[in-house]
Amino acid sequence: MFGLRRCSALHLPRPGIHPSVLQAGTISRSARPLNGHHPRPLSTRTGAGEGQKVKASAWLVVPATLLVLGGAGVLAYNYSQPFRHTALAVVRCSRVAEAAILGAIDYKLTFAKPYNSEEEKAAAYSECHTRSARRVLKALLANGGIFIKLGQHMASVAVLPREWTSTMRPLQDQCEPTAYEDLEKMFMSDMGVSISEYFEEFDPKPIGVASLAQVHTGRLKGSGERVAIKLQHPHLEEFCEIDMEMVEVSLGWIKHWFPEFEFTWLGEEMRENLPKEMDFVHEKRNAERAMADFENIRTSLYIPQVKEARKRILVMEYIQGGRVDDLVYLSDNNIDRNKVSLELSRIFCQMVHINGWFHADPHPGNLLIRPATPTSKSPYNFEIVLLDHGLYFDLDTPLRINYSKWWLALIAPATPETVADRKKYAKLVGNIDEDLYPVFEAAITGRAALEGSWEEIEGPVDVPRARSMIDLSAQTEEEMEAIRKAVVQKEGLLLSVFDVLRRVPRRVLMVLKLNDLTRSLDRALMTTHSTIRIFLITAKYCTFAVWLDESERLVSELRRKGLSGMSLGLLWDYFWVWWRYEKMYRSLELAEWWMDTGARFVTAKAWVRGLFTVGGLQGAHRAAAGLA
Repeated sequence: MFGLRRCSALHLPRPGIHPSVLQAGTISRSARPLNGHHPRPLSTRTGAGEGQKVKASAWLVVPATLLVLGGAGVLAYNYSQPFRHTALAVVRCSRVAEAAILGAIDYKLTFAKPYNSEEEKAAAYSECHTRSARRVLKALLANGGIFIKLGQHMASVAVLPREWTSTMRPLQDQCEPTAYEDLEKMFMSDMGVSISEYFEEFDPKPIGVASLAQVHTGRLKGSGERVAIKLQHPHLEEFCEIDMEMVEVSLGWIKHWFPEFEFTWLGEEMRENLPKEMDFVHEKRNAERAMADFENIRTSLYIPQVKEARKRILVMEYIQGGRVDDLVYLSDNNIDRNKVSLELSRIFCQMVHINGWFHADPHPGNLLIRPATPTSKSPYNFEIVLLDHGLYFDLDTPLRINYSKWWLALIAPATPETVADRKKYAKLVGNIDEDLYPVFEAAITGRAALEGSWEEIEGPVDVPRARSMIDLSAQTEEEMEAIRKAVVQKEGLLLSVFDVLRRVPRRVLMVLKLNDLTRSLDRALMTTHSTIRIFLITAKYCTFAVWLDESERLVSELRRKGLSGMSLGLLWDYFWVWWRYEKMYRSLELAEWWMDTGARFVTAKAWVRGLFTVGGLQGAHRAAAGLA
């Protein structure tokens, strides 16, 4: 009886047994035992022991379950591609989303905060730009692959704040090489033979590593010719599609929660262009077309010949040379740095304004210079070697001609008619309305703005305005600081920059990169000619492009009407177009001669200064080359 009172828990229903069944089998106090013996008393120790066993088994089940799940996860990650992609997508996408969302919130709070002075406001805005850029840089470096390419593109967008472009610039050099063993597997898979079977020599140490590929040197079997071998990073093909999806999703989140900070155009551009850059057969076709475009032109441009092309492997002619902005290399080979700058401008102007098909990934790493070979068609004692032809853009005839006309309007003196033309062609070229025109003009010219450009919105103050591109003086530190402060300090202007990036067609943005490259190389080469010298070359090519278009239109009209329908009006129109072209072109040639004469005079003064201050002919040569 005592034991039954202490063990009232026996009357609780057990799992799987109905309470009525349990009640029917319960021992009552008045019932006599069947065998004449009382039941054995049950103590609480028995219940406690069972509880401890249950707890012990629970502690074993949890780790075992975790171990099984972990093992299954490892197996699924290694042997199930969809599972691995999903896991990596979550991790990589969360990095980008975190950086982007925190940056957008940071901008919102920083722009909404009141400040005691303009200096305090400028410092706060600049720090916000830097913090946001560093967050994104950290995420891009952690993800690697095409995210490095994304950061490299951001570093080259001239209209972004300087804090962003300078923070992203190290991505040009922070690319990890692929292990030789992985390259060997890819080569065998794509070519059907090993590296040692295809090449007589192969240097396993790459001479260059980029975000999509790395370059090695070797010698072909049989001929022994030295070649450059461009090998794509093998992991890119597996993760390319999922990485592009992640970029688009992350940028879509930003657009949804912060509509004013829209960067979806970056994802769209990667989606369109990255597959082209990752197909080396496509790169071969681009190189061959570029060679054909310059076949009948006397130019210093040289494009290496392609020996073999597969989707992930490219074997091409090896070129020994120096960086195009290496002043020491230019001096050692007696190459005039002024002529190098002018030739670079001519090459890219020919592509944009005449050919309508241009190299869209220009940076100093894709340009080499070497002394001209005996068989070269270069008009000078050097050749400019253009590398990496994975990405080209075309400009249709209306866009190409309207862009040329816009440049001619920028070069013409500011009058009400000229300013109206500038804004008209900006709308046709870049889909830019009048309210955003000053930002677009500054991106094209690299300067604060020309006269008549900043009436609609508040722009940099205390900066003298030139009436045209020809009137521009050398860019001063004050003007550069004024541009930087205008973008950093004014929330509306920064959002206008984002709006310009969203509206402008991608191919026009690539033209901006070309413009920025020629300007930056002109500065890096420390040329002795005027800062507007390369603008004169642009003006000449624009003038020629417009003349070709108008003359072809009139000739086509004359042919259509025939001799019977020919009128004096058409002949007069043709003569007028020709005269206007000749007048503009010859005046530009005269201005070029005058500026080149002044450049030679500056070089001569530097030579004389070096002769006496640096010491001897060697010192004179170094001073004339910009080295002393």
